Amino acid sequence: MEFNANNAVIRLCLQAMEVEGKGNPEEAGTIFLQAWNEATNNFEKFTAAYYVARHQKNCRDKLKWFETALQFALKINNISVKGAFPSLYLNIAKCYEELRDFDNAKKNHELAISFTVKPDDQGPFYHGTKANLQVGDLITPGFTSNYHSEVIMNHIYFTALANGAGLAAAMAKGDGRERVYLVEPTGSFENDPNVTDKKFPGNPTRSYRSQAPLKVIGEISDWVRQTPEELQKWREKLANNKGEIIN
Repeated sequence: MEFNANNAVIRLCLQAMEVEGKGNPEEAGTIFLQAWNEATNNFEKFTAAYYVARHQKNCRDKLKWFETALQFALKINNISVKGAFPSLYLNIAKCYEELRDFDNAKKNHELAISFTVKPDDQGPFYHGTKANLQVGDLITPGFTSNYHSEVIMNHIYFTALANGAGLAAAMAKGDGRERVYLVEPTGSFENDPNVTDKKFPGNPTRSYRSQAPLKVIGEISDWVRQTPEELQKWREKLANNKGEIIN
């Protein structure tokens, strides 16, 4: 299952986030609830319930909805959803703490810690860039960020979604053509904290980072290209993004 921004329920959630960002939480909550009512599969129900939970005004209702989201997440055998378990259990633990049910709070804190492990994604993995590389080359950290020119990156970033790497290639600095390379991590890696549990729960874009080099093992050409209009929207989003990179 690949994250799809064109999914009807995901589109509703994105719409609600935009409304929320404009300072209309009540309207956003209504749209998230609409997303829940229109959800038809475990992934859609997990995602919608997560956001409905965040908009509840008391801890009992929050607990009910976070536990609902968890139950659907547990039915999904998908690496991108597994990244949401620490956040889900932690939110449930906080609800139990507010209810002064400290035994259940402790149990869920422990479950949150138990799921905070290195990703077990087996790939294949991709890295998008405009650099002209050869099989066997190593891609290393230490370059200027594509998104914040004053930041020197301590990690090298990659994804298990070819289309995501293609977008990264389109947004990358340089005058060369867009390239997506098949890469192999040479060391341990972690969920990219800049996207994991941010806009959506877990790591739906299967984005990772490592301080160890990536080895180029091939190049692909069959990813979905963004239209010029879509790329301009992405550039505008990045230009308006005031958040700092977790480096």
